[in-house]
Amino acid sequence: QVQLVESGGGLVQAGGSLRLSCAASGRTFSAYAMAWFRQVPGKEREFVATVNWNGGIRYSAKSVEGRFTISRDNAKNTVYLQMNSMKPEDTGVYYCAERIQSTSGSSTEEYVYWGQGTLVTVSS
Repeated sequence: QVQLVESGGGLVQAGGSLRLSCAASGRTFSAYAMAWFRQVPGKEREFVATVNWNGGIRYSAKSVEGRFTISRDNAKNTVYLQMNSMKPEDTGVYYCAERIQSTSGSSTEEYVYWGQGTLVTVSS
């Protein structure tokens, strides 16, 4: 049984930083790509950032490029999202997800396991 547990969400002022963590268990974490998505009420879940199985390839959405960084520690079975220079439009529930293969991807359909989400609120 694969389990993904996010943590690190909370309330931050615009311009501030947060670091999200996602601890994985249940299968070989280092074999699969990981990603972060976010969602606000009334909108579809949107891609934020992804990293391949060994951390060597990663990319993010244009809206967060230069501000957010995804990374992973395979020894700890954990993926991170460092969020800097945050904006009110970054507010939402952030989900980590595990892909069906080792290479990175940005579509929700490519991810088979999801965490419960952690709420991030950025005040103006």
